[in-house]
Amino acid sequence: MAGLAQSGSNPDVELLYDINGMAKDAPHWFDRVMQFVGEWGLLAAMVLLILGCWWSVRRRGGADAAGSVAALVWAPLAAAVAVLVNVPIRGFVERPRPFLDHQGLEVLISGKTDFSFVSDHATITMAMGVGLFVANRKFGIAGLVIGLLEGFCRVYMGVHYPTDVIGGFALGTAVALLLSPLAMALLTPLMKAIEQSPRAGWLISRRSSAAGRRAVVPGARTDAADSEQRDLAA
Repeated sequence: MAGLAQSGSNPDVELLYDINGMAKDAPHWFDRVMQFVGEWGLLAAMVLLILGCWWSVRRRGGADAAGSVAALVWAPLAAAVAVLVNVPIRGFVERPRPFLDHQGLEVLISGKTDFSFVSDHATITMAMGVGLFVANRKFGIAGLVIGLLEGFCRVYMGVHYPTDVIGGFALGTAVALLLSPLAMALLTPLMKAIEQSPRAGWLISRRSSAAGRRAVVPGARTDAADSEQRDLAA
Protein backbone atom coordinates (compact mmCIF):
# COMPACT_ATOMS: atom_id res chain seq x y z
CA MET A 1 0.00 0.00 0.00
CA ALA A 2 2.79 2.42 0.87
CA GLY A 3 4.57 1.54 -2.35
CA LEU A 4 1.51 2.40 -4.35
CA ALA A 5 1.21 5.68 -2.50
CA GLN A 6 4.70 6.68 -3.61
CA SER A 7 3.92 6.17 -7.26
CA GLY A 8 3.29 9.44 -9.00
CA SER A 9 1.16 7.75 -11.65
CA ASN A 10 -1.17 6.28 -9.07
CA PRO A 11 -4.73 7.66 -9.56
CA ASP A 12 -5.03 7.75 -5.77
CA VAL A 13 -2.14 10.22 -5.57
CA GLU A 14 -3.35 12.21 -8.56
CA LEU A 15 -6.78 12.64 -7.00
CA LEU A 16 -5.11 13.62 -3.74
CA TYR A 17 -3.23 16.43 -5.49
CA ASP A 18 -6.35 17.53 -7.37
CA ILE A 19 -8.50 17.82 -4.25
CA ASN A 20 -5.78 19.17 -1.98
CA GLY A 21 -4.80 21.64 -4.70
CA MET A 22 -8.09 23.44 -4.05
CA ALA A 23 -6.71 24.42 -0.65
CA LYS A 24 -3.83 26.28 -2.30
CA ASP A 25 -6.18 28.34 -4.44
CA ALA A 26 -8.70 29.03 -1.66
CA PRO A 27 -8.54 32.07 0.65
CA HIS A 28 -6.82 31.57 3.97
CA TRP A 29 -10.03 32.04 5.93
CA PHE A 30 -11.74 29.33 3.92
CA ASP A 31 -8.95 26.87 4.66
CA ARG A 32 -9.32 27.63 8.36
CA VAL A 33 -13.04 26.92 8.10
CA MET A 34 -12.35 23.64 6.31
CA GLN A 35 -9.81 22.73 8.96
CA PHE A 36 -12.37 23.17 11.73
CA VAL A 37 -15.17 21.51 9.79
CA GLY A 38 -13.05 18.53 8.78
CA GLU A 39 -11.55 17.97 12.23
CA TRP A 40 -14.50 18.68 14.56
CA GLY A 41 -17.40 20.43 12.86
CA LEU A 42 -18.89 17.54 10.90
CA LEU A 43 -18.51 15.15 13.81
CA ALA A 44 -20.44 17.60 15.99
CA ALA A 45 -23.05 18.01 13.26
CA MET A 46 -23.52 14.24 13.13
CA VAL A 47 -24.04 14.06 16.89
CA LEU A 48 -26.58 16.89 16.74
CA LEU A 49 -28.35 15.13 13.87
CA ILE A 50 -28.68 11.95 15.92
CA LEU A 51 -29.99 13.95 18.89
CA GLY A 52 -32.47 15.68 16.60
CA CYS A 53 -33.70 12.33 15.31
CA TRP A 54 -34.03 11.05 18.88
CA TRP A 55 -36.09 14.10 19.83
CA SER A 56 -38.36 13.53 16.83
CA VAL A 57 -38.82 9.85 17.67
CA ARG A 58 -39.48 10.63 21.32
CA ARG A 59 -42.04 13.31 20.51
CA ARG A 60 -43.86 11.11 18.01
CA GLY A 61 -43.87 8.06 20.29
CA GLY A 62 -45.73 5.03 18.97
CA ALA A 63 -45.44 1.29 19.40
CA ASP A 64 -42.01 1.12 17.73
CA ALA A 65 -40.42 4.01 19.64
CA ALA A 66 -38.18 1.67 21.63
CA GLY A 67 -36.91 0.00 18.46
CA SER A 68 -36.20 3.35 16.83
CA VAL A 69 -34.30 4.63 19.85
CA ALA A 70 -32.36 1.36 20.00
CA ALA A 71 -31.26 1.94 16.39
CA LEU A 72 -30.18 5.48 17.27
CA VAL A 73 -28.16 4.22 20.24
CA TRP A 74 -26.47 1.73 17.93
CA ALA A 75 -25.25 4.49 15.58
CA PRO A 76 -22.56 5.92 17.92
CA LEU A 77 -21.82 2.46 19.30
CA ALA A 78 -21.18 1.24 15.75
CA ALA A 79 -18.73 4.10 15.25
CA ALA A 80 -16.88 3.12 18.43
CA VAL A 81 -16.70 -0.54 17.37
CA ALA A 82 -15.48 0.43 13.90
CA VAL A 83 -12.67 2.54 15.35
CA LEU A 84 -11.57 -0.40 17.50
CA VAL A 85 -11.59 -2.65 14.44
CA ASN A 86 -9.47 -0.07 12.63
CA VAL A 87 -6.66 -0.26 15.21
CA PRO A 88 -5.21 -3.59 13.98
CA ILE A 89 -5.90 -2.63 10.36
CA ARG A 90 -3.76 0.49 10.68
CA GLY A 91 -1.02 -1.48 12.38
CA PHE A 92 -1.05 -4.13 9.67
CA VAL A 93 -1.07 -1.79 6.64
CA GLU A 94 1.29 0.83 8.15
CA ARG A 95 0.61 3.42 5.48
CA PRO A 96 2.32 6.77 6.18
CA ARG A 97 0.41 10.02 5.95
CA PRO A 98 0.46 11.44 2.42
CA PHE A 99 2.45 14.56 3.34
CA LEU A 100 5.31 12.33 4.50
CA ASP A 101 5.76 10.76 1.06
CA HIS A 102 4.69 13.56 -1.27
CA GLN A 103 5.94 17.09 -1.62
CA GLY A 104 3.89 20.20 -2.32
CA LEU A 105 0.75 19.29 -0.37
CA GLU A 106 -1.13 21.99 1.50
CA VAL A 107 -1.45 20.42 4.96
CA LEU A 108 -4.07 22.28 6.98
CA ILE A 109 -3.49 20.57 10.31
CA SER A 110 -0.24 19.49 11.91
CA GLY A 111 0.64 16.86 14.45
CA LYS A 112 -0.71 13.83 12.57
CA THR A 113 1.93 11.18 13.18
CA ASP A 114 -0.14 7.98 13.16
CA PHE A 115 -0.76 5.83 10.09
CA SER A 116 -3.11 6.95 7.35
CA PHE A 117 -5.14 3.87 6.33
CA VAL A 118 -7.99 3.71 7.28
CA SER A 119 -9.31 7.22 8.07
CA ASP A 120 -10.85 7.30 11.56
CA HIS A 121 -12.93 10.37 10.75
CA ALA A 122 -14.40 8.77 7.64
CA THR A 123 -15.03 5.55 9.55
CA ILE A 124 -16.79 7.28 12.44
CA THR A 125 -19.02 9.55 10.38
CA MET A 126 -20.05 6.84 7.93
CA ALA A 127 -20.77 4.32 10.68
CA MET A 128 -23.01 6.86 12.41
CA GLY A 129 -24.58 7.91 9.12
CA VAL A 130 -25.44 4.34 8.14
CA GLY A 131 -26.68 3.58 11.66
CA LEU A 132 -28.85 6.69 11.50
CA PHE A 133 -30.16 5.64 8.08
CA VAL A 134 -31.24 2.30 9.54
CA ALA A 135 -33.18 4.17 12.23
CA ASN A 136 -34.70 6.91 10.07
CA ARG A 137 -34.44 7.38 6.31
CA LYS A 138 -34.86 11.17 6.26
CA PHE A 139 -32.29 11.90 8.95
CA GLY A 140 -30.13 9.08 7.62
CA ILE A 141 -29.75 10.66 4.19
CA ALA A 142 -28.49 13.83 5.85
CA GLY A 143 -26.09 11.69 7.90
CA LEU A 144 -24.72 10.00 4.79
CA VAL A 145 -24.14 13.39 3.19
CA ILE A 146 -22.21 14.49 6.28
CA GLY A 147 -20.11 11.34 6.02
CA LEU A 148 -19.26 12.04 2.39
CA LEU A 149 -18.36 15.64 3.20
CA GLU A 150 -16.10 14.45 6.00
CA GLY A 151 -14.22 12.22 3.59
CA PHE A 152 -13.75 15.07 1.14
CA CYS A 153 -12.49 17.36 3.91
CA ARG A 154 -9.87 14.85 5.04
CA VAL A 155 -8.36 14.73 1.55
CA TYR A 156 -8.73 18.50 1.12
CA MET A 157 -6.77 18.99 4.35
CA GLY A 158 -3.92 16.85 3.02
CA VAL A 159 -4.00 14.30 5.84
CA HIS A 160 -5.47 11.31 3.97
CA TYR A 161 -5.41 9.65 0.58
CA PRO A 162 -8.76 9.15 -1.16
CA THR A 163 -8.43 5.39 -0.63
CA ASP A 164 -8.01 6.01 3.11
CA VAL A 165 -11.42 7.64 3.04
CA ILE A 166 -12.99 4.95 0.86
CA GLY A 167 -11.63 2.32 3.23
CA GLY A 168 -13.15 4.21 6.15
CA PHE A 169 -16.51 4.36 4.39
CA ALA A 170 -16.40 0.62 3.75
CA LEU A 171 -15.36 -0.22 7.31
CA GLY A 172 -17.96 2.01 8.93
CA THR A 173 -20.73 0.72 6.68
CA ALA A 174 -19.78 -2.93 7.22
CA VAL A 175 -19.73 -2.65 11.01
CA ALA A 176 -22.98 -0.66 11.18
CA LEU A 177 -24.88 -3.09 8.93
CA LEU A 178 -23.38 -6.48 9.76
CA LEU A 179 -23.61 -6.07 13.53
CA SER A 180 -26.95 -4.27 13.45
CA PRO A 181 -29.13 -7.42 13.95
CA LEU A 182 -27.15 -8.42 17.05
CA ALA A 183 -27.12 -4.87 18.39
CA MET A 184 -30.87 -4.50 17.91
CA ALA A 185 -31.53 -7.85 19.59
CA LEU A 186 -29.64 -6.62 22.65
CA LEU A 187 -30.66 -2.96 22.70
CA THR A 188 -34.37 -3.17 21.88
CA PRO A 189 -35.38 -5.07 25.07
CA LEU A 190 -33.31 -2.61 27.08
CA MET A 191 -35.05 0.37 25.47
CA LYS A 192 -38.45 -1.25 26.10
CA ALA A 193 -37.57 -1.69 29.76
CA ILE A 194 -36.55 1.95 29.98
CA GLU A 195 -39.79 2.96 28.26
CA GLN A 196 -41.78 1.27 31.05
CA SER A 197 -39.86 3.12 33.75
CA PRO A 198 -41.82 5.98 35.39
CA ARG A 199 -38.65 8.06 35.73
CA ALA A 200 -36.74 7.24 32.53
CA GLY A 201 -39.60 6.56 30.14
CA TRP A 202 -39.32 10.08 28.75
CA LEU A 203 -36.05 9.06 27.09
CA ILE A 204 -37.99 6.75 24.77
CA SER A 205 -41.39 8.38 24.33
CA ARG A 206 -43.10 11.51 25.55
CA ARG A 207 -46.39 9.60 25.62
CA SER A 208 -45.03 6.87 27.86
CA SER A 209 -43.71 9.43 30.36
CA ALA A 210 -47.09 11.22 30.36
CA ALA A 211 -48.87 7.91 30.90
CA GLY A 212 -46.55 7.17 33.81
CA ARG A 213 -47.44 10.48 35.46
CA ARG A 214 -51.15 9.80 34.98
CA ALA A 215 -50.74 6.36 36.55
CA VAL A 216 -49.08 7.81 39.64
CA VAL A 217 -51.35 10.79 40.27
CA PRO A 218 -54.70 8.92 40.39
CA GLY A 219 -53.18 6.38 42.78
CA ALA A 220 -52.06 9.15 45.11
CA ARG A 221 -55.55 10.65 45.10
CA THR A 222 -57.12 7.28 45.83
CA ASP A 223 -54.84 6.73 48.81
CA ALA A 224 -55.72 10.14 50.19
CA ALA A 225 -59.45 9.48 49.72
CA ASP A 226 -59.20 6.11 51.48
CA SER A 227 -57.40 7.73 54.41
CA GLU A 228 -60.09 10.38 54.69
CA GLN A 229 -62.84 7.74 54.66
CA ARG A 230 -61.11 5.80 57.46
CA ASP A 231 -60.90 8.96 59.56
CA LEU A 232 -64.62 9.66 59.10
CA ALA A 233 -65.53 6.10 60.01
CA ALA A 234 -63.54 6.36 63.22
